[in-house]
Amino acid sequence: MITKDQIVNMLMSTFPTFMPNEENRDLPYVVLEDFACFLLETFQRKDESLLKKAAVLIERLHLEGYGYVKEAATIGLLEGIQNSWPDSGVDPEKLMPYLLSESRRWWNSLNRFWNKEIPYVGADIK
Repeated sequence: MITKDQIVNMLMSTFPTFMPNEENRDLPYVVLEDFACFLLETFQRKDESLLKKAAVLIERLHLEGYGYVKEAATIGLLEGIQNSWPDSGVDPEKLMPYLLSESRRWWNSLNRFWNKEIPYVGADIK
C-alpha cells in the first residue's frame, strides 16, 4: 500500500523533471497542486507519453493508496487540475481521455459534487 510519505518520492522518481519546492516536500497536497501545474505544462506541450504515465500513477494512488493517499489523489490532484487548468485557458476535461477507470470515477464524482448533484465527493461511489 502507498503511504502519505511515499507520494512525493513517487512523483519525483516517475517524473524526474518535476521538482517540487524543497520546503514543501513534507506537504503532499501542496506538491500535488504543483504537479497539477506540471501536468498542465505537459498537456500544453502535447507530451502524450508523460500524460499516460501520469494517468497510471494517479490510478495507482487511487487503487493502492491508504485512505489519505486516495483522498489526496482526488482532492489534491484531480480537483487541483479542475481548478487550475481553466486559469490558463485549458479545459480540464481534456485530461479525461487519459485517466483510467478508478480515477475517472473520482473525476466524475468531483464534477457531480460541484454541480450539486451529490452532497460530498464520493457519495456516488460504493
